[in-house]
Amino acid sequence: MLRPTSPGTGVIAGGAVRIVLEMAGVENALGKQLRSKNVLNNARATVVAVQKMTQFNDVACERGIPMEELWK
Repeated sequence: MLRPTSPGTGVIAGGAVRIVLEMAGVENALGKQLRSKNVLNNARATVVAVQKMTQFNDVACERGIPMEELWK
């Protein structure tokens, strides 16, 4: 499970999740490993989750609204 956190919080995750997030350049995130203790499976799941992440600019363009509207 990955969630964004407020700026300045840093990466709060354990094991392989922390390593993958730091290598991907994610600065503020909360990660939690559920059920699996297999390091390789957790790393692969984190890579997939990072690939699916989107930016506010992309979401605004897809919706056809200015980026300021997303903050309301």
